[in-house]
Amino acid sequence: MQPLRATDPRHIGPYDVTHRLGAGGMGEVYLARSRGGPRLAVKVVRTEHAEDRTFRARFRHEVRAAQTVGGAGTYTARVVDADTEAERPWMATEFVPGPNLRDAVLDHGALPGPAVRILAASLGEALAAIHAKGLVHRDLKPSNILLGPDGPRVIDFGIVRALEATSLTRTGAVVGSVGYVSPEQIRNGGQVGPPSDVFSLGAVLAYAAAGREPFGEGQDSVVLLRILTRDFDLSGVPEAIRPLVTACLREDPLERPEPAEVVAAAGFTPDTLRTGVRPGWYGPAAGPRPTPDDRPSGVEYLSPAL
Repeated sequence: MQPLRATDPRHIGPYDVTHRLGAGGMGEVYLARSRGGPRLAVKVVRTEHAEDRTFRARFRHEVRAAQTVGGAGTYTARVVDADTEAERPWMATEFVPGPNLRDAVLDHGALPGPAVRILAASLGEALAAIHAKGLVHRDLKPSNILLGPDGPRVIDFGIVRALEATSLTRTGAVVGSVGYVSPEQIRNGGQVGPPSDVFSLGAVLAYAAAGREPFGEGQDSVVLLRILTRDFDLSGVPEAIRPLVTACLREDPLERPEPAEVVAAAGFTPDTLRTGVRPGWYGPAAGPRPTPDDRPSGVEYLSPAL
């Protein structure tokens, strides 16, 4: 959370803007609230995307679909308001008080084993809710997972599909985060189904459990090649969770587990998961955070296709 800059808006729609939360490939994110209302995270689309008619049409469709997802037990951040016709379109989701998974791991290291199991089951429930509405997330990554006191929340589901429609990405580029896209997302230019999200889930769990990127770091093209050649490192993933991670990372999309099977493999049912998540569930990262730095959260990456 950062103070507002001189160029940041003070009002978005009916909401008063109080802080800057971050920025990504699609736009800036602000903390805002209405008088007497709850705090919201409001994402404002970048000008270059707002001027793209194809982006606007797809953004309008994806926001409408996203508004049908959410509520108690879904482990997704509910979309509560949007204006897709504004000069710069925006969407508002419930604000989740907690770090994103990326920052939590960078600041405190890998999550404890029980926390990884809760994370796996919660993300399985979130993907089940998203897929049940005909959506595919397409960009499940650590910075799109917020660690709330009552469980994780997945954000930005379906929004990458709008970004794929822009003039900047119609030439075959891969839209998504390097290290978390599925092989078919690289090969098929974004034409993917729900199993692609399960692959991303496996990479997220490996990161949370080991504290490092399963496909390593380096140039985007190198990381994408490692995904295509299945060159991943799970040596830091505890044995108790490794079979689930390996199953999610299977090359054949049809061989990956369904989200409901992920929940069961993590040792939960939807009911036991709800009762098992308590404040502080994700370990040391749930305590007071170190002095904040300028590192943005929720940054999205645009990677060249191989």
